[in-house]
Amino acid sequence: MICLGIEGTAHTVGIGIVDSTGKVLSDASDMYRPTKGGIHPREAANHHAEFVTPLMDKAVKDAGLSYADIDLVAFSQGPGLGPCLRTVATAARALSIALSIPLMGVNHCVAHVEIGRLGNDSKDPVMLYASGGNTQVIAYSKGRYRVFGETMDIGVGNMLDKFGIMAGLGFYAGPRIEELAKKGTRLVDLPYSVKGMDVAFSGILTAAKHQLESDSSLEDMCFSLQETVFAMLTEVTERALAQAEKNEVVLAGGVARNRRLSDMVSSMAKERGATVYEPPFKYLVDNGVMIAWNGLLAYGSGQRMELQNTKVNQRYRTDLVDITWR
Repeated sequence: MICLGIEGTAHTVGIGIVDSTGKVLSDASDMYRPTKGGIHPREAANHHAEFVTPLMDKAVKDAGLSYADIDLVAFSQGPGLGPCLRTVATAARALSIALSIPLMGVNHCVAHVEIGRLGNDSKDPVMLYASGGNTQVIAYSKGRYRVFGETMDIGVGNMLDKFGIMAGLGFYAGPRIEELAKKGTRLVDLPYSVKGMDVAFSGILTAAKHQLESDSSLEDMCFSLQETVFAMLTEVTERALAQAEKNEVVLAGGVARNRRLSDMVSSMAKERGATVYEPPFKYLVDNGVMIAWNGLLAYGSGQRMELQNTKVNQRYRTDLVDITWR
């Protein structure tokens, strides 16, 4: 079976084509980049509407297929920005109807988990999911992916982007912050907001703004921001490993591309005798491949979805999904 997956929860519209063995046949995407400030949902949705069909054509061509070879359409049903979700859901419904093939909406966060497990030896990992809109520590138990800890306010990537915009680094600021952090030498005191298994970032952002407006250099602030928030994420991931009695960690989400976060989690895991797995670098960010793969897993385990059940859900929680394929 061959599935075409459509991702479009936030800034990226992506098309991935995958077969039922997990072989990636093609991957095409385009990112909305605002000229000023952060993501504007309606502008991002307009971007997705403009690019989704050309990207589909490109993905099918790159895979060496025709549309008649596609057996299943999957799309990101949530969580995400409403206008963006509705745009890609409409495209998925239209393609499903035009080709008379099944349609499967999937949870964006769960898709990150499953692409993180594809192609490696992980059996039952704890997942650190760190992205712009989401920050969660996830593990599987009794038919669901359970959220052991999560952000209480904004996602870690959202916080970094807000700091970057404030500091004049533009959007998308994560890579710029990572490079500047390598030049930082002084650890500035910032709030360390771990509350049980949950984390909070808005207070850190406010403190970082005040420090930057005083006498702290931008390099030192980038360094301090990374060290503080990544230590928080590493702490709650380690606690989840202990609580769940697991010995594997999978990293997911765009922020997991940051090598400092990867190094900190890897050091923690090594001390515990645990193993860290990362999907290929390009699949850490939002992509259509993970949507296609999750659609295949759900469909192959017996899940079916009627057109009337494909309404998007901006607050589609990870722990609401029935994991029928495990």
